[in-house]
This record gives sequence, C-alpha cells and structure tokens, in this order.
Amino acid sequence: MTEQSASAAVDVAVDPMTAFTAFTDEIDCWWVRGPINFFDSARAVAMRIEPGVGGRVLEIYDEEREEALELGRITTWEPGVRLTYRSLVDDTEVDVRFESTDGGTRVRVTQALVPGGDKAFLFWPNVVHWLASWCTERDRAEPTAREIAPLSIALHYEDPAAAARWLARVFQLGSWSGIPAEGAESSWIELHHGNVAILLFPLDGDRARNETITHMPWAYVDDLDGHRAHATDAGATSISEIQQHGYRAYTAEDLEGRRWTFAQARPTMG
Repeated sequence: MTEQSASAAVDVAVDPMTAFTAFTDEIDCWWVRGPINFFDSARAVAMRIEPGVGGRVLEIYDEEREEALELGRITTWEPGVRLTYRSLVDDTEVDVRFESTDGGTRVRVTQALVPGGDKAFLFWPNVVHWLASWCTERDRAEPTAREIAPLSIALHYEDPAAAARWLARVFQLGSWSGIPAEGAESSWIELHHGNVAILLFPLDGDRARNETITHMPWAYVDDLDGHRAHATDAGATSISEIQQHGYRAYTAEDLEGRRWTFAQARPTMG
C-alpha cells in the first residue's frame, strides 16, 4: 500500500520572508547535488522555482535549449507564509509553511497523496533539512551550488545512522543533508568533508566469496557506457550491468578483487 503522506520541519535562523526567499529563489544554492537527489542525475545542471501561482518547479537539463523536467506547478504563493505545488511526477501535493519562532523561522513541509492518487515519491521531508545550513551561510557565502567532487567513498556499517552520529561527533565530519537523529533510520546517509561525499550504507556481504564489503570507492565519469566497455575489455570483472536509480552506475572489480562503483557524472561536476 502506498504511504499516504510524510512531513518534516526544520528551524532556520532567519525571518520568514528571508526563509521563503532562500527556499524559492535560492533553491539551487542549498540543493545537495548528490547522485540520488535528481530524477535524472546524469543530465541535471540546476534546480529552479519560478515565482507566483502557475510557476513551475524545475529540474534543469539544458539552459540554452530550455530542456527541463517539470516537477510541479505552484498553486499557492504567499511570500513569507506559504507555498504549495501540485506534483507532475507523482500524485502528491507539497505544502510548505513558514512559521515565525523566537530564533527565526520553522519551515514545515508536508507531502501528501491527493485523493484518488496511487503514486507518491515522498522525498521533500528529507530534502527540507538541507535548507538550514544555507540559511546560516547565505550572508557570508558566494551563491554557488553544492556540487560534490567526482570521487566519493562508501563505507558500510552495521548501524549506518549510529556511525554517522559518531563520525560527526568524533571526527567532526559535516553533512549538507543532515545527520540522522537518535532512533532515526535512512537508506542513504551522506557525510561531507569539503565537497567530498562519504556515503554510509549497511554492511554488504558477498556470500559466494564469504566476504563482507566494508568500503568501496565511487568514481563519476563523463561517458559511463564507454567507461564500462573499456574496463571490461581491459580485464576488469563486471559485477553489474549499468543500472538506473535516478543516477546511472555499475560496479566492477579490480585486479585484486576490490569493488568500485562508477557513475555517470553530471555536466556541472568538476
């Protein structure tokens, strides 16, 4: 059965009008450009919210050709108070409220299945937490996108959420997308050291080889299909075909059996 709704709130240290501006006009500055954060990660170059009722929420692919995925159409536009839009990629409505608090603003997002709908990608309650750090940094930071480096590392733990909290507390690793709270779970946890992403996953055992995978490099390449063909011809052992998860990727083994994941780079990756 499709989950009906999900909601989350984040406190930001700015007034409601500034929070609204940051959420809408500056979405491309706080949107984390990780591999799972777009519908087509290989093509995405920007995020945009057009102002006013009827404005579009867009995942931009080519500015000059005006190629984009329209995620939704705005139905309520009340600066400093409320934003709602009807999704065009699933059967949900997204409602964002900006509530004044003593320390700034509480931004509350609710994403809910519309009556008669049957498809819901309930991603906004995870995404809204990214806004907090941008609201703290925006007055002293250049308005640039949060683009990760083309090489990441995946670490596998028995309890990835607990590991994230430990790594943040002890090794002082940060996260653009937030650290799971005590008791919270997440299928994808992403820490950051500068612009290098550290991905935390559950332990992955290879039963055929009686091995447990504890870490794996992730490398982003410009031509994933060509890279896989070359690697296979040159002697790498391919573990998987190219798979699409919002991002495109495959896994292969090197000469000593260590596994690597290669993913299609976005056009904006350095």
